[in-house]
Amino acid sequence: MSAPQKTARRSLLVTSAALTSFALAAAPAFAAPGPTPSSSASSSASASTSPSATPPANMSTVGGARLGQAGTQVNLASGVPVLPKDISARSWIVADAESGEVLAAHNAHWRLAPASTLKMLFADTLLPKFPGTTEHKVVPSDLADVGAGSSMVGIKEDETYTVHDLWLGVFLRSGNDAVHVLSAMNGGVKNTVAEMNEHAEELQALDTNVVSPDGYDAPRQVSSAYDLTLFARSGLQKKDFREYSSTVTAKFPGETKKNKKGKKVRGSFEIQNTNRLLSGDSDVDVYPGIAGVKNGNTTNAGATFTGVVEQGGKVLLVTVMNPEKDDHNEVYKETAKLFDWGFKAAGKVEPVGELVAPKGAEASAQPGANDNGQAGGASASASASGKPVAAAVEKGSGGIGIALAITGGVLVLLAAGAFLVNRRWPLPDLVRRRH
Repeated sequence: MSAPQKTARRSLLVTSAALTSFALAAAPAFAAPGPTPSSSASSSASASTSPSATPPANMSTVGGARLGQAGTQVNLASGVPVLPKDISARSWIVADAESGEVLAAHNAHWRLAPASTLKMLFADTLLPKFPGTTEHKVVPSDLADVGAGSSMVGIKEDETYTVHDLWLGVFLRSGNDAVHVLSAMNGGVKNTVAEMNEHAEELQALDTNVVSPDGYDAPRQVSSAYDLTLFARSGLQKKDFREYSSTVTAKFPGETKKNKKGKKVRGSFEIQNTNRLLSGDSDVDVYPGIAGVKNGNTTNAGATFTGVVEQGGKVLLVTVMNPEKDDHNEVYKETAKLFDWGFKAAGKVEPVGELVAPKGAEASAQPGANDNGQAGGASASASASGKPVAAAVEKGSGGIGIALAITGGVLVLLAAGAFLVNRRWPLPDLVRRRH
């Protein structure tokens, strides 16, 4: 049994995912689905999975034709602030997390090594599978394939950890050891990689090819700023994902040892989130309104980062990949500048594209997850009294499916993890911070 855990996280505002209407005359009209992305899974699969030295002339156009063009894409006009001039990243994107509008981008679909930001896809794929209280005793084979020089949280063989412990290790310390233990619980690395690739395709993240579940450098392992932003947006629909990615510090179980009296005891040690916009550093301040998500750094990928911030009722996502500047914490500095621009430009700049909804957005939430995105929860199709209600999914909405049910004479719209806004797949208010 692991030691009791204490965590500190950026506080998140939780609101209901159920929308209630008292108009019983007729069901509300839903917006027509948006246009189908012009890139398909088959065309993406035929593309090279090797990162290129320069952005290809033809990249994916998922989310809009402008996003497939090389270079910076932004609609500058009167009243729109100028983009910061000292952004050196090879690829980046600024998007509205709720509407899905892409405010500006630079080589958004350039397939590059992702580093540990790929752990967002890992978490989005596996989080619903295991309740946090599940315990696992680590055996040598669990850690056999962890890459040399990997970031580690400090998992020890023959020690028992809860799934909650392991996810803290993944999100805070970017522990590849924790990823491999969870992968072992999920049937092994090979099975986990296959499931991650399947989930990426479901999310229409067609630039991504997973080889190692932890983001460790591997031949043909690629993703893009666009895809990483899709992973973050999908993950943030899940309560557990939001809480882990916003946790600043936590206690992690240590190694069992004998004390002076010869009794076996197991202590704990503190771990801190390596996301410097969340935890701060000597040359980086905590960014106002930050609520996650994930950073990474490897030889092939350089520094990568995706963050989510809420300010003044607006929620933005920014992904930055591989700044050419070699300054300390440069990826966070450039991300902060893009957030600054995004909040000034929001509501003024015309979008250059959009974050597409998953293929199954009109279907129910992921198997094994309830409407809060937690493993092992009650079904979203149950009424407040615990009794099941008849539900039909409204298809073609372009957003997460809305289940309609008559309960106690009231028409209830049960949102499966999110609600419908502007014909897109919006981020729920659950990510918003209390002020």
